[in-house]
This record gives sequence, structure tokens and C-alpha cells, in this order.
Amino acid sequence: MNQSDTSHSIANKAYSATTRGQKGLRFAFVRAVWHADIVQQGQAGFVAECARLWPGAPPDIEVHAVPGALEIPLLAQSLARRGGVDAIVACALVVDGGIYRHDFVAHAVIDGLMRVQLDSGVPVFSVVLTPKDFHEHATHRDFFTQHFVTKGAEAARACQQTLAAHAALVG
Repeated sequence: MNQSDTSHSIANKAYSATTRGQKGLRFAFVRAVWHADIVQQGQAGFVAECARLWPGAPPDIEVHAVPGALEIPLLAQSLARRGGVDAIVACALVVDGGIYRHDFVAHAVIDGLMRVQLDSGVPVFSVVLTPKDFHEHATHRDFFTQHFVTKGAEAARACQQTLAAHAALVG
């Protein structure tokens, strides 16, 4: 059994025993609308993996769309302050538009998301991707479309494992 198999089974055991309790889980998924056809695949991967991880009682996932990646941290903060969510997932594709802005945007978004989770105690997960190279042609679009599905699924597993780790602290 490899390490991921071990942590996955530990996460399942801890999670089902302590976190789920009487209420179902509630996640917020915040996605940018720039490159929406690709970014929505992150949402699809997340939702599908949640259904697989929590059969019979998948989390309630409220989806929010914002114009771009820079708008995600503020909405994540509002969601965390409002309460009622067990985790927040952010999803965007930040591309190099030729003016070297993407690097600053990506850093600002990730720093903002980290601040939200540290200030609120609500776990925040990032599917905000900044590819080294992205061009508007079929090969890159196909690659990143599938990559977002994979990263969305990884975020769902990270949610499960993180919530299990937090539940183990209190139970």
C-alpha cells in the first residue's frame, strides 16, 4: 500500500466517524469566468470526485462565479465570514497575456486565499493554475481542459483529508 492509499483510508475512517455527524457537508466553489470552458472542468472534476468520496451523501456545493482570479479572495473571505461552509475551493486559469502581469496576479490570489483560511479557520483550496505557457490552440486547450478535471478531483481529496485531520484534533 503506498502512502496515498494509507492516508486516503485514514482520512475516510476519521472523516466518517467525526466530521459528517448529523449534518451534511457544505462547500463553496468559487470560479473565474475567464477561460470559463476550461475552468468549469475544474468544477466538474471536483463535483465528480466529491460524489465518489462521499457516496450516498455528497456535499452540498454552492457555486459562485466571479469575473477573474483577482476577485476570488474577497468572495472567499465573504463566504468564510458568512459561515455555513466547511471548505472553500477557488478555481481559475491565470495566463501570461504578454505583459508579465500573470505572475503578480497568481501570487496575489494565492496569498489572499491563504489569508482567508488563516483568518477564518475555514480551509481554502486552490485550483488556481498558472501555466508556464498557454496558447489559444487546440493542443493547449485540450491539455489544460483535462488538467483542470484532474486538479478539481485532487482538490476534493484534499478537502476530505484536511477535514479529517481537523476532525481528529477535536475528536
